[in-house]
Amino acid sequence: MIFGKFDYINLLPLSTYLKKYPLPNGFKATLFYKKGEPSHFNKELFYRRVDGAMTSSIESVRKKYKNLDVGICANKKVLSVLVEKNSSKAKDPSSATSNALSQVLGLKGKVIIGDKALKLYIKDPNAYVDLCNLWYKKTNLPFVFARFSCIQKKIYFSKILKKFARERIKIPQYILQKYAQKKEISAKDIKYYLSEIIYYNITHKEKKALKRFTDAVKFKKEI
Repeated sequence: MIFGKFDYINLLPLSTYLKKYPLPNGFKATLFYKKGEPSHFNKELFYRRVDGAMTSSIESVRKKYKNLDVGICANKKVLSVLVEKNSSKAKDPSSATSNALSQVLGLKGKVIIGDKALKLYIKDPNAYVDLCNLWYKKTNLPFVFARFSCIQKKIYFSKILKKFARERIKIPQYILQKYAQKKEISAKDIKYYLSEIIYYNITHKEKKALKRFTDAVKFKKEI
């Protein structure tokens, strides 16, 4: 089984969880065999080159996918999905969902996502529009940026990830320090982002938000 992984801070809790999960070592190594950007795994899963992955939420609604109630969610703000103010319109090639969200919110600037966006926002929050914050102001709903999808083996993936979304995963200090150095974001800011901003459990409210978003994209309606 091959699990697709993108090396963003918001998936650090999932990586930590899976490394501790009781699986054979050789099998566990294949879980992280393929790495890339979120948009990359949309194609990898579509063509069955991975068995499961956190895919863009806009991609996860394809009928061929089986989805778990596990995803990358935020409520009221996200800090890492932005549009730069006073900039020319430009998509971020890393995320189909964020580009589509920018469009349905009627924004025209440059889309920036992920760890680079988080770093920029921490440095100067007034220079950017937080897309989750604007979405919340317009809908009073959270937003689902990615969702765990597979084409088969849903029962198996569900068994592995059953506890993940409902538990608070403690990140070892040495891993926090490693990511702080690698991403040039303080361990304190990473810890705040993971404990106060990002969550992974998809419930009724998140599903409602996902439907509203995908309907807006489908029918080309601005929120």
